[in-house]
Amino acid sequence: MAHFKDYNSILNRTICVESSAMSVTPWKKHNAMWPGLVGKEEGSSQPPISLERMIELTLNSEVSGEKYDGIDLFLFDPHLNIKASKDEIKLLADAVAEKGLAIGTVVAPVWKDTGGGSAAGVDSGKFIEAVRSACEYASVLREHGVRSYGKIRIDSATSVQEWMANPVENTLKIAETFKECGRIAAGYGEVLAAEGEICWGGMHSWKDMLNLLEEVGMPETVGFQADLAHTYLYMLGHNAPEHALLEKNYSQEEFWSAYKVMTDALRPWTVDFHVAQNDGTVHGSGSHDKTGRHCKADDPMGKLDIVECSRYWLLDEQGNQRPEISHLCWDGCMFANEDLENQETWNTILGKMIEVSKLG
Repeated sequence: MAHFKDYNSILNRTICVESSAMSVTPWKKHNAMWPGLVGKEEGSSQPPISLERMIELTLNSEVSGEKYDGIDLFLFDPHLNIKASKDEIKLLADAVAEKGLAIGTVVAPVWKDTGGGSAAGVDSGKFIEAVRSACEYASVLREHGVRSYGKIRIDSATSVQEWMANPVENTLKIAETFKECGRIAAGYGEVLAAEGEICWGGMHSWKDMLNLLEEVGMPETVGFQADLAHTYLYMLGHNAPEHALLEKNYSQEEFWSAYKVMTDALRPWTVDFHVAQNDGTVHGSGSHDKTGRHCKADDPMGKLDIVECSRYWLLDEQGNQRPEISHLCWDGCMFANEDLENQETWNTILGKMIEVSKLG
């Protein structure tokens, strides 16, 4: 596993990495529930894992007396019904709160196979309605007291191939869709977080992601969700080799120099954050084909020093915690069910989350 501990002496960064004189409040630690859904199919060797079971695994995790503070949700069957009544949503809120957990960011089902549509396509209306429904759902959770922070997560739901047919026009179309969704979200007091992932057109490279955010131009309402696994592939240039920041067999110095370029560009837009690990390969299924491979926190092939990489996203140039980030969430999409069902997987992840949560 590659570790890059000497990056401060290499880059002579201005970011302060020592403890601030002011007290630091650790970020809340959340576990994502959607690894029980994404890439899983009923009747397959990797069937979905229920929301109840994912919550149970989260609750059973403990490291040195610390536990997860909450969960992030995917508003889609078989976990949740985006069209649930207010009473049904309140029942969920009560059930989660009774377990001592909070709910943070919720994922809007904006993709075609979840009832949404391409943000750049003729079915963008379905995308917009999915965001509206997610805002309505999230507002009930907020009003009922179980959700006091968190964002609404979106992607462009546009394939890279579809986007490449006309990059300029499609970026403008996606931006217009995001603007409309941003206006809707603002009406509910919500903020949208667009996840940078290489399988979604217009968001598949760090430069294209930045260009899209600037075209939307609503930093208070439409921001970026940084995922350590996905953004690592930004630097390698998967799906956008022209924007690669690293060559094969890069050195430590080259890694941290490239990491600074990427995070300096996207950190000001970052409003939500996924702690994750990546081995430098791509993986996926269906519409999520050729996307970042999430690895276990202690995967021997993992390329990222999770804590030090997180520092670049979470702290400002003075070494202070960025208030735009309300909590941290672990994302382990497409883990094998045997790993998801192994309690030690979640304890190891929690240990790393604790380290990241105390940065500052």
